[in-house]
Amino acid sequence: MDIFSILSLIGGLVLFLYGMDLMGDSLKKLAGGKLESILAKLTSNRFKGFLLGFVVTAIIQSSSATTVMLVGFVNSGLMTLKQTISIIMGTNIGTTVTAWLLSTAGIDGTGSIIMKLLKPESFTPVLAVIGFLMIAMAKNDKKKHAGSILVGFAILMFGMETMGASVEGLKENESFKNLLTMFSNNPLMGILVGTVFTAIIQSSSASVGVLQALSLSCIVPYSTAIPVVLGMNIGTTITPIISSISGNTDSKRVAFSCLYIKMIGVAIVTGIFYTLNSFIGFEFLTARASAFNIAVVHTLFNIISTIILLPFCSLIEKLALKTIKGKEGEEEAGAFAVLDERFLAMPSFAVEKSKDLVCEMAAVSNESFRIATELMENYDDTLFDKVKKLESKVDKYEDKISTYLVKIAEHQISGNESRVVTELLHCIGDIERISDHALNIAEVAAEIHEKKIDFSEKAKADIKIITNAVTEVLDIAIASLVNDDLDAARKVEPLEQVIDRLKRKIKNGHISRLRQGDCTMELGFILSDLLTNYERIADHCSNIAVCFLEMSHDSFETHEYLNNLKSGGEETEFKEMYQQYKAKYYIQ
Repeated sequence: MDIFSILSLIGGLVLFLYGMDLMGDSLKKLAGGKLESILAKLTSNRFKGFLLGFVVTAIIQSSSATTVMLVGFVNSGLMTLKQTISIIMGTNIGTTVTAWLLSTAGIDGTGSIIMKLLKPESFTPVLAVIGFLMIAMAKNDKKKHAGSILVGFAILMFGMETMGASVEGLKENESFKNLLTMFSNNPLMGILVGTVFTAIIQSSSASVGVLQALSLSCIVPYSTAIPVVLGMNIGTTITPIISSISGNTDSKRVAFSCLYIKMIGVAIVTGIFYTLNSFIGFEFLTARASAFNIAVVHTLFNIISTIILLPFCSLIEKLALKTIKGKEGEEEAGAFAVLDERFLAMPSFAVEKSKDLVCEMAAVSNESFRIATELMENYDDTLFDKVKKLESKVDKYEDKISTYLVKIAEHQISGNESRVVTELLHCIGDIERISDHALNIAEVAAEIHEKKIDFSEKAKADIKIITNAVTEVLDIAIASLVNDDLDAARKVEPLEQVIDRLKRKIKNGHISRLRQGDCTMELGFILSDLLTNYERIADHCSNIAVCFLEMSHDSFETHEYLNNLKSGGEETEFKEMYQQYKAKYYIQ
């Protein structure tokens, strides 16, 4: 091999790895986070776990990516160690699908036209053109992702062909032949080389693909291919191990479970195979292994080791538990553990988990408001302290979620994911302000309690009406966010307008009572403060609903939307809802 062949080999490897990464990433995006969600909600049934692990990995073409997901799920408390072990075994078989796709490169295209068409060099250029046109012309994200899959596959196959062509001269190289012979005579050396090489490129699918590319141009005997493939299966466990370094104890146990499954599987298969070989003497070991044969070896190893180990999932779990001891006093994963940076590689899933936390945040703000309104009728120091704690909790939600959403936005995400991220970033500020106003209401209640003052019966009745209205508008706004309910969102603004009207009427009523001597100036200041907080909560509910409605139309022009709502095509619907709420919350 000369310098140009080496450069071609490196270039082919880079294209191969890039094509595999592009194809896998596009497959994940096309799935839209559904695969991750299915895995995260998995039951403890080991056979379902095995099947799901197989299907998910076969789709996204990467066992490393699936196991990194599992590390993240366990670290965030979404799954247990026990649930992951059978899934890992499923991923081990699912990852072999890539090798079967790559084995098409070994098809002999010298025969009929059908065989020529099956050769990658015949159909990958067509796939590349179709994929490029889909990316360039499609307006739908799913079609663009499908186009990226085709382009990624074409690049992958071109890289493989380039690697195969670059090493063609090695088939006559005596040094290379001696190297292969060394692996043949010393299977442990072959296993070690396969392990190290795969650990470097962090993908068994890619390393097996490189071996298949080598087999296209050089004579790679079974005696070399088998131990190298076995080692490649061990090497792929480096990715989850690296990923687990920053995780908790259980996430490290998941990574070591991956390692143990592969190492035990390789030890058992190697022991059985070479023991039988010493007695029987397998003649096929000296024969040349094609790209197809390598795919068969890769698949057979994983099927055999899975059949042997699947009944012993509990023992593998115990082995991982004994290897990685739990840290004394280590806390279980908290609510924010789902904001795991590993999930940033799965934007759809990361966005979904962020949305779940925003909904939790909204529920906490709602609880804070309800407790605060209870304090207006029956003051209690314990409940007042709870409102303060809830407000602090909401502040923490805002800080954690907003930081995570910004990180998601920095990654390549689809148009729909970008819309949701923008919506959530706008909403969390309003939700946080609602909890602030809830605390203000609680402080108003505390002031009334401390000063031992009381509103008139008429004022109490009016406050009860506006409290019920604000309670409803908050419930509707949160429901629209949680359930993606456009109909609910449209109800918020008419009710918010009614609340504004209630505030004015209650203030005017207080002024009338003040003139008649039924109320005092001090009560007036307290009432004004209370009503202002009610109005602001309604305003923030309006912001949440309008943001959701505008994002559903791919725009964000709040004031323009509100003007159109009140005077445009939706005027009649708005007026009807306004009149209904006006009658429901009527003050004389």
